[in-house]
Amino acid sequence: MCYSTQCWAHWRKYQKEFGVRIAIRDFALLYGYKRRAAAAGKKVYTPKGLDDSFRDPQTPEEAEIWAIVEELNKATAEAKQREFFEQRTRHVEAERKLQTKVTKKAQNDLRVSANKMKDARFKLDELARVEPKADDGRIFDMWWAPVMVLEAGELVVKPMRYHCRLDGWHAGMEGNYGTYNARRDSFATTWKKQFGYQHGIMLMNRFYENVKLHDYQQRDLRPGEPEENMVLEFRPRPDHDMLVACLWHHSKGFGDELPEFYSFAIITDEPPPEVAAAGHNRCPVPTKRENMMAWLAPDPARLDLLQAILDDRDRPFYEHEVEKRAA
Repeated sequence: MCYSTQCWAHWRKYQKEFGVRIAIRDFALLYGYKRRAAAAGKKVYTPKGLDDSFRDPQTPEEAEIWAIVEELNKATAEAKQREFFEQRTRHVEAERKLQTKVTKKAQNDLRVSANKMKDARFKLDELARVEPKADDGRIFDMWWAPVMVLEAGELVVKPMRYHCRLDGWHAGMEGNYGTYNARRDSFATTWKKQFGYQHGIMLMNRFYENVKLHDYQQRDLRPGEPEENMVLEFRPRPDHDMLVACLWHHSKGFGDELPEFYSFAIITDEPPPEVAAAGHNRCPVPTKRENMMAWLAPDPARLDLLQAILDDRDRPFYEHEVEKRAA
């Protein structure tokens, strides 16, 4: 399953490329929710590219959102600075102890504090960074991202959560189901209320998959060998932005959630040979640009035409590289 993607997080790119309307109040509600969650010690995840897209506000709503981004970034920076100095004190104390006696605790404190100082410094640098980076648009399960839909014949970009809450679900049910991807072979069951009704497009140029090492090496597990996970980054060749087909749902929130919100899933299908050979059994479905409007205006009486759009897809060759090994 596509557990992470690198998407167009900067909503102004959608404006420039497609002339869309931005559902700015929905974005303002999202960031207000993010502020309230932070005050309660909870996390609402948005990619840096989305946060930074409000850096040069042109309207009062955009200015409202950017003020929240700055407020949250300042609070995070202060927390990371405190963490850095706490870990530096721990590091110096461990060095002092090791000069007189080598102990496992002091060695562990030295190692852990060094790693935590490095992580804190990296986060501080990222918060201060203004220049964009390619991975500023990377999202994971339960993160929020811009998704393009069609409303009354008008293209609109809305913030949606990358994990679709299906009809009748509540928050406590979501952890049991991986509905950040919508399997094409489940349209008639799990996704029957979305396919043909609630279609979206997300622009992305990378996707990331968890793959078992022995599958990647195309071999069986050895006797007694534990499974080992790795992460692969897949990128289309020629390199380009893909218009990936999505399904979405509009839900009511519970408790301290947003009163109502949109969430989405990326449609996946059987993989092309190069993805299967790398050990993974699913792949996102990128539509062709000439089919985009037809996909966004589905006719539930002509599901065959929608299936034909998914068959007549953009079919790049996917190169891959190992991103990291899971700890």
